[in-house]
Amino acid sequence: MKTAAHIRGIAGVALALVLATACSPEKKAGEADSPQASASADFQKQLLKKLISAKPGDVIELPAGNFSLNRSLSLNVDNVTIRGAGMDKTILSFKDQIQGAEGLLVSASNFTIEDLALEDTIGDALKVNEGENIIIRNIRVEWTNGPATENGAYGIYPVQTQNTLVEGTVVKGASDAGIYVGQSKNVIVRNNRAEYNVAGIEIENTIGADVYDNVATNNTGGILVFNMPNLPQPGHSTRVFNNKVFANNTENFGHEGTPVASVPAGSGIVINSNDKVEIFNNEISDNDTANIIVSSFFTAGYYSDKSTQESFDPYPEAIYIYDNQFSGGGESPDHLELKALKLAKFGLSGSLPDILWDGVMDDAKMVDGELPDDLKLCVDNGDAGIINVDAANGFKNISTDISPHRCSLKKLPQIVLEFDQPAIGENDVAQTEAADA
Repeated sequence: MKTAAHIRGIAGVALALVLATACSPEKKAGEADSPQASASADFQKQLLKKLISAKPGDVIELPAGNFSLNRSLSLNVDNVTIRGAGMDKTILSFKDQIQGAEGLLVSASNFTIEDLALEDTIGDALKVNEGENIIIRNIRVEWTNGPATENGAYGIYPVQTQNTLVEGTVVKGASDAGIYVGQSKNVIVRNNRAEYNVAGIEIENTIGADVYDNVATNNTGGILVFNMPNLPQPGHSTRVFNNKVFANNTENFGHEGTPVASVPAGSGIVINSNDKVEIFNNEISDNDTANIIVSSFFTAGYYSDKSTQESFDPYPEAIYIYDNQFSGGGESPDHLELKALKLAKFGLSGSLPDILWDGVMDDAKMVDGELPDDLKLCVDNGDAGIINVDAANGFKNISTDISPHRCSLKKLPQIVLEFDQPAIGENDVAQTEAADA
């Protein structure tokens, strides 16, 4: 794996080369630049200069306007803020991008970006790699052609970061995940809107995440909490609460072979192979396959014979679902097997229960035929139902008996970021839950 310093050095050289080349698309002989094209070319040139000459403590202010950029941007200096005039006022369009993949690639710590939009990047819109103390606030990312496989994979994409806040963002049209936080530690994702992505919000191989007060709708899957093999760290300890997750029924347009390409359309919240996950106080409704799906790596649809590290745990364990509001959902499952199951068990006009579990457990951890109490899937959610499809045994013993799941788990602590000072009254639920733990 390349070190952060190595990546930053490469990024600096690359940016210098970019700056040395033409900063606007080539035009035909005799063709004059339009005033808007000239303004965009000048804006891009000045912005590149500011990024390459940035020093710790700098605040790079971007004016209101719609600016066309044709090359990727990068920053590798710590303690820099990039600030626009608003997510609908400062718009950086990469529709004519001819160089690079990302819109903005950041390899730095103590980084803040806020109040601007990134549109129509070839690849990921905003990637932050290996930084600490990251604030991504009031950013809009959008592929303006709507959901399409050729869109960039990730909208907002902090990876291998620590102490990260993503708040107040709007992301539409990502062909993988709108908001993705991966291989990170100590994360808050709050007050965002994710719409018309394959995965609205995805927490992957991350330790310690609070995901709350978000809206996830019209995605293929609303909120995903995943663990994948062959990555530097396994994830655990994620709380998903106070979100509105509804009507995530968009046909899956992910790239074939990627993990999210296997997510069924109509998935509300999906937990796959992750441990210590709490789902509580959410409003979850009208997700056509199931409002909540809990699955192992083996039944996720992207499992293959590829070798995985021995330490990888493919089983979701210590999952606690409680105090959510469910309505609708499960009426038109995406996969043929689930359609047949729904028809056989619940009839043409019926629906799958709110919680769909593949039923796959680790035999090596069983005690007298059961998982230990602290590893169970526990449900304390009124009259919400569950279906165990018994995937490990070829779907032979499908059950809707919720009694094995009438249990509770020790509640996870609240995530606290030292630089984050919430307003009085904000996150009251989280503080109450932490006190109860």
